[in-house]
Amino acid sequence: MDSWEWNKIAGAVLGTLMFVLIVKFTADAIFEAPAPSKPGYVVEGVPEANANSAATAAPAEEKLPDFGTVLPTADIGAGKEISARCEQCHDLSKGGPNKIGPNLWGVVGRARASHPGFDYSSAMMASHDVWSFGDLFRYLKSPQAMVPGTKMSFAGLRSEQDRVNLIAYLRTQSDSPLPIPPKK
Repeated sequence: MDSWEWNKIAGAVLGTLMFVLIVKFTADAIFEAPAPSKPGYVVEGVPEANANSAATAAPAEEKLPDFGTVLPTADIGAGKEISARCEQCHDLSKGGPNKIGPNLWGVVGRARASHPGFDYSSAMMASHDVWSFGDLFRYLKSPQAMVPGTKMSFAGLRSEQDRVNLIAYLRTQSDSPLPIPPKK
């Protein structure tokens, strides 16, 4: 092939690219779609990307239930069923291994980020407060909201009753379960 043939090939490629770009710019100008005023759906526990929106403000503090009243009547069987979601990343057996998340045997009443042999995120390591009923209740609703930067990607449990049932079940998964507080 001589240089004349190569020039024709290069010209054809460049001409095609220019044609595609012109069609794209024209289509964008003709069919401009405005951004939606509200999202089509909201994923629970995932903060909105628009930082200027009022929706990204910290969520209103949820009123905690009276654990002295709700825990004795909680459905531990339903809590065990809900725990199946947890068991994809956590082991609940005594002396069981750490998985993607730490072993949860005895988690109720245990200091945060204290299970031996697990590499916690720096966000979780920032506090070694004890996992109280209230802390677990808030954390299970939205882990990212309670501990921003946690490695736990679980979106959370929206239902208050599901969280109470799960906490009641997790409370039984211990050698010495944390006592249920008195009724208020």
